[in-house]
Amino acid sequence: MQWMTHPFVRTFFRFVYTILVVAAFTLVLWIFRDYLSNQVIALLFMLPVLVSTRLWGLAPGILSALLSFLTFNYFFTIPYFTLMVHQTQDFLSLIVFLIISVVVSQLLGQDQESIAAATAREREATRLYELSIALAGLMNDQDILQILAEKICETFYAEKVAVDLHDGLEAVTFGCLPKKIPLDKNRKPDQVFPLSTVRGQLGSVNLWRAGGRFSKSEERLLNTFTSQGALAIERARLIKTENRATVLEESDELKTSLLNSVSHELRSPLATIKASISSLRSGMVDWDSEARQELMTGIEEETDHLNQLVGNLLDMSRIETGALNPQRKWNSLSEIVGGVLKRMHQDVQKHRIVVDIPAEIPPVPVDYIQMQQVFTNLISNSVKYAPPETEIFITARLQNDQMLLVQVSNEGPHVTEGDLGRIFDKFYRVTAAEKITGTGLGLSVCKGIIEAHGGKIWAENAPGRFIFNFTLPVTWEGMYPQIPEEA
Repeated sequence: MQWMTHPFVRTFFRFVYTILVVAAFTLVLWIFRDYLSNQVIALLFMLPVLVSTRLWGLAPGILSALLSFLTFNYFFTIPYFTLMVHQTQDFLSLIVFLIISVVVSQLLGQDQESIAAATAREREATRLYELSIALAGLMNDQDILQILAEKICETFYAEKVAVDLHDGLEAVTFGCLPKKIPLDKNRKPDQVFPLSTVRGQLGSVNLWRAGGRFSKSEERLLNTFTSQGALAIERARLIKTENRATVLEESDELKTSLLNSVSHELRSPLATIKASISSLRSGMVDWDSEARQELMTGIEEETDHLNQLVGNLLDMSRIETGALNPQRKWNSLSEIVGGVLKRMHQDVQKHRIVVDIPAEIPPVPVDYIQMQQVFTNLISNSVKYAPPETEIFITARLQNDQMLLVQVSNEGPHVTEGDLGRIFDKFYRVTAAEKITGTGLGLSVCKGIIEAHGGKIWAENAPGRFIFNFTLPVTWEGMYPQIPEEA
């Protein structure tokens, strides 16, 4: 039954329906002719003209006007059943009737065409809006092609839509076919539309439709659809390219910052170690002299500095790759702090360290080595920025049954509010950063370790002091430490 949808067949049936409508009106008026005057009958013959024009367009309306003129003359003017007119008045009436009928059909037809054009434009705008909304935000070529194929199927009632994307060796095809409509696999597409942009053709849209070729308005809308799809693909690829460029730029900046910072930090320790070892090997320093002890102490301190630097770099790389997995065990916080202070005795000798960790603080589930790194970095930062002969406080308090609050405070300068939230970023340094050595990695490592333990770290200014705060959970998988009872 595909021939029923052919444009010529549809036009033929419109004229047939027009003839039937005029015939039906003529029959009804013939039945009631004795009760109606010719003026009333002429007015009533305008109804089939209006109906035909309203339902089937301008051409059927004009045909209805001509048929109404002929039937009115043939059946309702004297002499009946002939097209001859004897009276001048009847002739003028017929001419006026014909003119009015044609004019009315033309005016109504133009209005119908205007309404149809407005409706078509509204439909096109709605479909384009729906397509734009569906394509917005899509970043994958396959998703874009799938949406494009589905929208074309819905809009143009196609049997099948296949969108081919040609990109080097890549060819992706999507199609949608109503399940109840069989389609010959060997049948070629009825029409092919290019999927192209100003950069060239990206692919093609193949359509199968039983109704034959598309009208000009449908072709215009379909070309707009394909243009929108091609632009969406190009936009997604440009965004991906921009993202890759941004990542490469950030990676290059990170590498540059890392090299600048590490090279600066490595230069001084290596120079000190090299000079000390050269002096010791020269034989000019007595092995039992005080100078020898100073050189050995310098080598030890700078080696510790290098070890801390390398440790921070390794920890930061583990944090960045998500490989920082704490090996938790129940450890005493006071033992961790004590071990750190013992190892850093040379660094903190110019400051007074005050440790206030109550004996009732229970063991905490932490990685011993990583927590030592946290305290080492926080104490080292306090030593760098706090004036000599000032106090550095290390305190711990239970906030509740779930969290432990630890504070490392010093009498160093305050940090501006704008910098408080950024001092834990990589390579970010404030307050006399040009005068004090450091890579800006220590606090970033502390943040990564604390967050890996399920805690939180932040900094704040206090009257006369600067405080580092961090929290640690006191439970592990919902369990508290098993503390043996005293006998």
